[in-house]
Amino acid sequence: LIDAERQGELGSGTITLVVSNKKSAYGLTRAAEASIPTHVRTLKEYKDAGKTREDFDRELAEYIEESQHPDLIVLAGWMHILSSAFVDRFRGKIINLHPALPGELDGAHAIDRAYSEFKAGERTKTGVMVHFVIPEVDKGKPILTQDIPCVEGDSLEDLENRIHVVEHEILPKAVKLVLEDNLSAA
Repeated sequence: LIDAERQGELGSGTITLVVSNKKSAYGLTRAAEASIPTHVRTLKEYKDAGKTREDFDRELAEYIEESQHPDLIVLAGWMHILSSAFVDRFRGKIINLHPALPGELDGAHAIDRAYSEFKAGERTKTGVMVHFVIPEVDKGKPILTQDIPCVEGDSLEDLENRIHVVEHEILPKAVKLVLEDNLSAA
C-alpha cells in the first residue's frame, strides 16, 4: 500500500498510521522508512495486565478514532480477529485482505488449506478477496475478488507467491474503489 500510495494508485487515499499487534512486523519498518507514524499494541500486554481481548479492541479503537478519525481502516497482515468492540465502532470503514474467495476457507491458514485441498484433488483454484469487515470472520461483503488457479506441480511456496502477487495488485484497487466510489458495506 505504501508503494501504491507513492504511485498515486490509492486515489485520494493517504496512509496516516500503521498499527501492528506484533513488534517485529515488517510493515512497521516500511512505514518508518516512509515517514508514516506507527503504533504497536500487543494483546499480551493486555492479558498480562489482567485485561480482556475486548478491552484491547475497544482501547485500540479509541486510540485510532481520537488520533486519526479515519475514513478507512485497511487490515493487511493483521492476524488478530477483531471483536465487535472494534468493528462496531468503525462499521463500514474497515476492509480486509483475505487469501481465499468468498465463502471458502474463512479464517487463518487459508493458503495452506487451499493447497492441501488441491493436493487431495478437491480444488483446482483458490483466490483472493478484499471485503468489508463484520464481526463474523471473512463473511463481509466482497469488494474485489480474483481467482487464482492451482497448477499441477506447484509447491505450497509457488501458490503462496502467486497469491501474494495478486494481493499486492488487488488491495490498492479496493482501497481506491471504497474511497472514491463510496462503496458501502451494506
